[in-house]
Amino acid sequence: MGRGPVLHPARGRSNPTAMSKTIPDRPRRNFYGRIKGKTLKPNQRTYLDEDLTPLSPGPVSWQDNPARAPLDLDALFGGRETWLEIGFGGGEHLVHQAASNPGIGIIGAEPFINGVAMLLGKIRAAEADNVRVHPGDVRDLFDVLPPQSISRAFLLYPDPWPKKRHHRRRFVTPEHLEPLARVLKPDAIFRVATDIPDYVRQTLEEVPRAGFEWLAEAPADWRQPWGDWISTRYEQKALREGRVPHYLTFRRTQD
Repeated sequence: MGRGPVLHPARGRSNPTAMSKTIPDRPRRNFYGRIKGKTLKPNQRTYLDEDLTPLSPGPVSWQDNPARAPLDLDALFGGRETWLEIGFGGGEHLVHQAASNPGIGIIGAEPFINGVAMLLGKIRAAEADNVRVHPGDVRDLFDVLPPQSISRAFLLYPDPWPKKRHHRRRFVTPEHLEPLARVLKPDAIFRVATDIPDYVRQTLEEVPRAGFEWLAEAPADWRQPWGDWISTRYEQKALREGRVPHYLTFRRTQD
């Protein structure tokens, strides 16, 4: 980032009023869940050391971007259409989409460092050059994505937080859906996959309230996977344990 504006307060003292105009107040955000699991393998540490910084979408964290300056997606992807995957797990789906759609750019956000390392290994193996990775809270990424800049978003097998008292931690709440709606273009597609019936219920209640239309016209529309789908390890676990996946497709409506 370039240097910020030079302030000249009287008598060398700081000027809180002037600073507040350039640096917004940092919101208080609770983060739930793990950020690290098993000990990383040596090759995974190599991926993190060598590949994570070059694949950054730009300054996202509050430490790196306290003014919350928007990312330049045109410069990042050469003007290509941009997609977003929220919580990419092991990265199977994200890399599949990147390889199948070389004409678009994809940003993935995932706070779990083991998943980030797995994705970086898959990106290296696929030689995908149209992926950028944010290893952190997607809410920080929402802050710096320009309004109406994302054409498609994916939320695939998110943490279900099954206990009722934890339902507010789910992604499908206004805290997450409202900023998602802000960064999606009109008519952008939002795909949600889950094997938890109560998560389906909450999704169908909350997502339309945030400015989306559910596109299902027949049961097959949510019972069958999308035509470009690749089954993930999370889905395979659900199937082995007898749970039924649901595939929900929404369209961002016009404001």
